[in-house]
Amino acid sequence: MPDHPQTPDSPSDGSGDEPTGSGLPPELEQMIARITGGRIDPEMARTLKDMGIDQVDPAMLQMMMGQVQAMFASTDDGPFNVALATDTARKTVSAAGDASVSEATARQVAQAAQVAELWLDEVTAFEAPGITTHAWSRAEWVEATMPTWRTLVEPVAEGVGRAVGDAMRTQMKELGDGAALPEGLLPAGMDPSALIGQMEPMMAKMSGSMFGLQVGQALGALATETVSGTEVGLPLVTDRAVVLLPANVEAFADGLGVDLDQVRLYLAVREAARVRLFSEVPWIGPQLLAAVRDYARDISIDTDRIESALTSVDTSDPTALQSALQDQLFRPEPSASQRAALGRLETYLALVEGWVDVVADRATRDHLPQAAALGEAVRRRRAIGGPAEKAFSGLVGLELRPRRLRDAANLWAALEDRHGQQGRDDAWGHPDVAPTAADLDDPLGYVDRVGTSNDSEMDAALDQLLSEGEQGPTQ
Repeated sequence: MPDHPQTPDSPSDGSGDEPTGSGLPPELEQMIARITGGRIDPEMARTLKDMGIDQVDPAMLQMMMGQVQAMFASTDDGPFNVALATDTARKTVSAAGDASVSEATARQVAQAAQVAELWLDEVTAFEAPGITTHAWSRAEWVEATMPTWRTLVEPVAEGVGRAVGDAMRTQMKELGDGAALPEGLLPAGMDPSALIGQMEPMMAKMSGSMFGLQVGQALGALATETVSGTEVGLPLVTDRAVVLLPANVEAFADGLGVDLDQVRLYLAVREAARVRLFSEVPWIGPQLLAAVRDYARDISIDTDRIESALTSVDTSDPTALQSALQDQLFRPEPSASQRAALGRLETYLALVEGWVDVVADRATRDHLPQAAALGEAVRRRRAIGGPAEKAFSGLVGLELRPRRLRDAANLWAALEDRHGQQGRDDAWGHPDVAPTAADLDDPLGYVDRVGTSNDSEMDAALDQLLSEGEQGPTQ
């Protein structure tokens, strides 16, 4: 029989509850044994007790144990644990309340979407990609949009993983250079700096799990607030369907003094307009997502602050490390490339939401008595910082707010007034001719320039036709 110490995974009596005499709670013994691969050294146990870890609330210990088990059981080798993020988000919305959508409610959403599409047909040149609707619960929104969120936050997760690893290597190097360790924390004769090679895989999993928890909590909070599939201004829903979250629509309507049917219709119009835009303008969705990824890819992780968090964290609180890192991740000053990405993102978001504002107003003002009040409620919601802004500020260090929305709405309205709805929508034809940040500074100048260009092209085409008519038919 091999001679090796027993662990909770190999108890002598098969019970798994054999006492070790460490004086630590059994849950903590199991967790430490899983990490160290053996029993707890008495000196290590005394050190941990001196740190007060045996006073941790048993419920919190159980939660921490479950997280550690999930971490080691995960086969996800990506920069963050997507399965854990999804599970955390689902648990977050469940705790807030997330009833399944009834068939009657789903029919109400489908009917609202159908009416919205009819109204939009009258005010935009863009066609509907197909009247497909979803009435999603909050958990269904999490599941459906997670693939897109994954592509957006992976660059940040990679940076966090590198920074945590660098911080740990720095601390281990300092320990190896002579810094004092509590006696008994490591086996006698072991070089602290040699541990880093053994710990790196575990640290990578811990970092991925930590970021997965953070993503899950952020998206869970977002799912309890967002009223539709693409309210954040990004093409999160891949099947080009009109999506509403009935529970959140009702919460938004609460206190407005507007009939729920009108609120549902107004939000369906906004969602259907956004879906048409993403469908008929194939470049705008990828440009928005690319701008977010470009910003995230060049994000600067504050390693010094992470090192400080790692050394000062309260070890008796299993959520302390995550909370400390959540507030210590990003350097406040963006790089030049980040500022460029942020400029593109803000411009595109403003153009998208400004266009949606104008089109939704045109589609609803003759049909919904409270259309103006609902438009104002949406603007107030954005002004105080909507759900997307909160989610992105924690995950990417980025405020996802269309700051120049009013300028964009004025530009689209002026373009429509001069050239009609066809001319307004034609401006989306190619990114090279779409309005820029400079055009938002001078909307009327853009409108004049577009008109001059269109007139010149029309005159040239007319001259060509007249010339061919004078020459007569070719033989």
